[in-house]
Amino acid sequence: MTQQRHKKIIISGGGTGGHIFPAISIANALMAADASTEILFVGAEGRMEMEKVPAAGFRIIGLPVKGFSRKFTLENIKVLFKAIRCLILAKNIIKNFNPDAVAGVGGYASGPVLLRAAMMKIPTVIQEQNSYAGVTNRLLAKKASAICVAYDEMDKYFPGQKIVKTGNPVRQNFENIGSLKDEALDFFGLKRNRPVALVLGGSLGAGSINKCLSENIGKLTGSDCQWIWQTGSYYYEDIKKLVSGLPDGKISAHGFISRMDLAYAAADVIVSRAGAGTISELCLVGKPVILIPSPNVAEDHQTKNAKALADKNAAILMPDSMIAENLTDSIIDLLGNTAKRKELSENILKMAEKDADKRIAEVIFKLVQ
Repeated sequence: MTQQRHKKIIISGGGTGGHIFPAISIANALMAADASTEILFVGAEGRMEMEKVPAAGFRIIGLPVKGFSRKFTLENIKVLFKAIRCLILAKNIIKNFNPDAVAGVGGYASGPVLLRAAMMKIPTVIQEQNSYAGVTNRLLAKKASAICVAYDEMDKYFPGQKIVKTGNPVRQNFENIGSLKDEALDFFGLKRNRPVALVLGGSLGAGSINKCLSENIGKLTGSDCQWIWQTGSYYYEDIKKLVSGLPDGKISAHGFISRMDLAYAAADVIVSRAGAGTISELCLVGKPVILIPSPNVAEDHQTKNAKALADKNAAILMPDSMIAENLTDSIIDLLGNTAKRKELSENILKMAEKDADKRIAEVIFKLVQ
């Protein structure tokens, strides 16, 4: 009897933490289910995944891939030639590695790798994070073997028989958040008798959110609230100077927060952008949320993600254009409204999907078998 060889899986995509961390979660779930599995990542040269994936212990190959501009420019002609080159390189990578299945998590590298794998009759899995499917995934879906989604009613975009509702993989399940409250307040140097707002702008920061809080700094310090403010690395030095001379230590500003579990545990209200991975985390955390979709995202994905929660009274949606006028007062009002916080918290918890990484790994292994 011939010995069955170990399974080989390619995971492609990246570009942002919102794609990379779910991809690593899926890889870890595959290894946990079968430690003999061999995994190769394919990412975009010069992007974050080329650093984060090796740091997580996995091998990665980079493609010289770039995104098309939505306006017609000469640069798009160069991008087209790069895309053709990437299809050739993807074919060589797939032939050399000889995978049993290929999973795409979104991002520039996902397209050429999934397309080439499908052309070579290798099972492919799309992991669609958003409530609204982008053009690339809708095209790739025609040849995909399975499509893992996080939202209901995705048959508007994909063939219904291929859809598996798995949820989006996140960094951790956050099951012990409630027990970490005191440790979290100590970690951020905050008092126990005042409500806490956690304001997140992502690892790079959100300029409009930072500008709004900076211009309303008197309201922040004059309220009975405390603030954990993730400014992003780009804005941190300026905001650090702004808050360092303030009395009473009500504002804890950070360029990057390494202990997100403690930040979530300390918070009574969370303000955040509406990336798909972030929303999946916030559903598990179960705290009341004000979502401010980024206006700079392709196909306005974040507004559609936030609306999926707001329509179920599971979050407050505030357009970026309204925050200068409304955000600070809305946060303070929500911190003071116990009934509304409870309602939002109960509703967002109903939308939580646990163990998404394990479910996606199961889908991949079923295709392999």
